[in-house]
Formats: sequence, C-alpha cells, structure tokens
Amino acid sequence: MSSHTVGAVGRKAGPREWTGLAVLALPTLLLSLDQSVLFLALPPLAEALRPTGTQTLWIMDIYGFLMAGFLVTMGALGDRIGRRRLLMIGAVAVGVTSLLAAYSNSAQMLIVSRALLGVAAATLMPSTLALIGNMFQDPRQRGRAIALWASCFMAGTALGPVIGGMLLEFFWWGSVFLLGVPVMLVLLITAPILLPEYRDPEGGKLDLLSVALSLAAILPLVYGLKEIARYGWQPLPILTAVAGLAVGAVFVARQRTLAHPVLDVRLFRNAAFTASLLITTLLMVAVAGSYLFITGFLQMVEGLSPVQAGLWMVPSAIASIVSAQMAPALARRFSMGVVIGAGLAVAAAGYALIAFVGPVGGLPLLVTGFVIGFFGTGPIGALGTHLVVSSAPPQKAGSAASLQETSSHLGVAVGIAALGSLGAVVYRDAITVPPGVPADAAETARNSLEGALAVAGRLPAGIGDQLLAAARDAYTGGLNTVAVVCAVFAVATALIAVTALRRVGSGQGDEVR
Repeated sequence: MSSHTVGAVGRKAGPREWTGLAVLALPTLLLSLDQSVLFLALPPLAEALRPTGTQTLWIMDIYGFLMAGFLVTMGALGDRIGRRRLLMIGAVAVGVTSLLAAYSNSAQMLIVSRALLGVAAATLMPSTLALIGNMFQDPRQRGRAIALWASCFMAGTALGPVIGGMLLEFFWWGSVFLLGVPVMLVLLITAPILLPEYRDPEGGKLDLLSVALSLAAILPLVYGLKEIARYGWQPLPILTAVAGLAVGAVFVARQRTLAHPVLDVRLFRNAAFTASLLITTLLMVAVAGSYLFITGFLQMVEGLSPVQAGLWMVPSAIASIVSAQMAPALARRFSMGVVIGAGLAVAAAGYALIAFVGPVGGLPLLVTGFVIGFFGTGPIGALGTHLVVSSAPPQKAGSAASLQETSSHLGVAVGIAALGSLGAVVYRDAITVPPGVPADAAETARNSLEGALAVAGRLPAGIGDQLLAAARDAYTGGLNTVAVVCAVFAVATALIAVTALRRVGSGQGDEVR
C-alpha cells in the first residue's frame, strides 16, 4: 500500500476530502454530458464532414463501445498502478483526444478520435468511484459522498442537450468536444493536491489474455445489442451477442484459476453486491427504454427543438437528485432494501401515468410521470453504488466500481434494444396510412415516425397532415406500451430489492476478502 493510503475504517473525512470530491465529480459530470451532446452536434457535423451512413453510426457508437469494453480492464489497472495515477493519465488522454475530435477534418479522423476518447474515458469512472471509497471511510459520510457523485451524473445527463444546444448556437460543431479540455486541466492541477493515492500492494501483473477475453466478451455483446436495437432481431446481431456471452464464460473460468485475476469473481459471493448489480442492470433497462421514447415524443410528437426538449427533462433530473440526496438518511432508519424498493414502487407509479399519455395535449402528464419516475430511481443511484463500493475490500474497489459501470452500460444497451424493438412493433401494428399515400412513402412511414415525418412534407397538405396524425398516434401507443413494461420492471426490481437487501443497512459492507 502506498504512503498515501487512507487510514483505518471509520476515520472521518475532512475539508480536503470534501474538496477532493468536487474534483472527482468533474469527470463524472463531463462523461454524462458527453453521452447526450453528440446527438445535437450530428446535423452540423454531417454537413461539415459528409460521413456515409455507416460512418455516422460509428461516430455515434464507437465511444460507448470502447468505454464499456475497457471498464473492467481499467478498474483492474487502477488497482495495480494506483487510482490517482490512472485518473491523471486518463485526464491527459481525454483532453488530447477531445481536441482531436473537436478539430477532426474527416469522418475517419473523428471515428478514430472518438474510439481513443472512449478508451480514455474508461479510466475515469472506476478510478473516481474507487477513490471516493478510499477517501470516505466513515459509512455515513461515504453514503453522502456517493449520493453527491451520483447526482452529478444525473445532472449531466439532463443538462447535456441544454449546454450542447447553447454551444452550437454560437460555435461550430467541434465545440461540444472542447468541454472536456478545461475540466481535465482542473483535474490535473488539483488531483495531486487533494486526492490520495491507493493501489493494491499484492495486485500482481495484469494478465493480458484476461484483458483480451474481457474485450472479446463485452464488445460483441454491446455491439450485438445495439444492432438489435437498430435493425431488429436479425441472426447476425443475435449470434454476435451470444458469442460475447460465450467468451464471457471463458473469461470468468480463467479468473478462477489466476492468483491475481483481472476480475475477482469472489466478489459475487456477496449476495448484496450481486443483487445491487442486478438491480442496477434491470433498472437501466427501464430507464434507457423509457428515455428513448420520451425524448422522441417531445421532439417528434410535440415538435420541440432538442434544446426545448432538454429543458423539459431538467425537472426529472432535479427530482432524481433530490431523492438521491434523501436516500442515505432514509437508509439509516430503514434497510437499503426498503428504501430502494419504495423508490422503485414510486417509479412504477410514474411509468403507469405515462401509459395514459395521449398524442394531443399529453405533455403535462408525460412530464409529471417522468418526474415521479426519476424521483423513484434516485435512491438506487446513490445506495446501489454505495453498496457495491462498500461490499468490496479496499484493494478491489476499482474492479468493483468497473462492474457497477459495466452493468449500467449493459442495462442501457438491453433497454434500447428490447424496448426500442417493442415500441417499433407496436408502432408498425398501430399506424393506419391514409388512402392516397404512394406505396413507397407508405412503407417508409410504416417503418418509423422519423420516416413519416420525412415523407409527410412531400405529400399534399391534407394527406400529409392525416399521415402525421396517424403516425404520432401510433408512436404514442408505442410509448404507452413501453411505459407499462417499465412499470412492471420497476415493480419486479422493487421486489428483488426488498427481498435481497432486506437486512442491509447503510453502514454494512460485508467485505469479501
């Protein structure tokens, strides 16, 4: 253990640690912003770089693929070489690759820059979360610190469209990537002063075959799920995802044989740790699926601009931040299972309201349901993350944090794939194309609301309006159906939480040694 290792369990954090938490919150805020600003930058970016359809998809996806693929590796690397050191290396890499992305002069250069940015970003989240676990040894303080950390992630997701829209109003498309540069400079300057170093003194060498296996498991799985979301249940994406799962089984088997594994599978012996990861994954399925259709409703049914849609999303983020801040105090009076389960029951009620949203005048009910739903999901963001960090021994905190992030990414990918496909099926079954629409235009309109919006403008006014009304009605039916499924998911996840975490209080770590 290094000379900067945090002291004994229970030591109270002081002003230095709380100021250090603000530093650790910066990359969290940045990464959540990064996930949403690119959608706004895509039209001006496409006009400047003229990417092909395939290149556009890779510009969008390559960052998330590689970040998800490298999380487990980077968590293990931070445990070995030092979490602060890896965080600073990552900050330099994120700053440089952000500049490369911002000033890319071709689609190929932007794809490579985004790929490198994804690998660099994977160093930040596990290191950030693991260092919080090291800095805040007192369970009560650690719970509050992680709640603040989770709140920054929620805030960034909501503010992304608003900040991105403001930047694009005054600057060129590359400005959205420059957000990372000043943030990383602040991190590099303050980290040596405010953040402790911590590494596992018995970590051993990083097993390169395990690294390759983890990439060969996660990348095909996430890729397959995203392709299913885009093109439906085609054989190749399904086989790709199954191949990823098969390699994952080989990866786990190898970890059992190593003295110094990349991922210590003994962590899963802790039932609370495993339950928390499962709850996070299931919850993100519902959150991602609902988010996809809600943002689509705001822009394509209500006709709002991306910035206006982003502003309507802010109240839900505020609601989740409020409940995340309340959760640690509630968990001191009740078990984590009760607090998380009650929150998810509230989320189910919010989703149930969205099931009754209509295509005309549905905005107030939609926003109300979304605010209630996000208020209910706040506790799992704070308490679930706290539980994962607390359940792992200090020397394995990086690996534990990487699993928390990986489970979130997988939940998002599954949610968009499964619920996106469900909503698309409902849309195709529900839409009634009015007479007089040419066959090719009718087929385009049946495929998606985006397609209906594209062809309606080329039709005579009366027929175009009828087609749009039918398409928006069908899309709203898809939203309603997805909301019902999300409500059921939330109830099922609440039952898992109440059952599996019924004896877990906010101070319990039950570490795996």
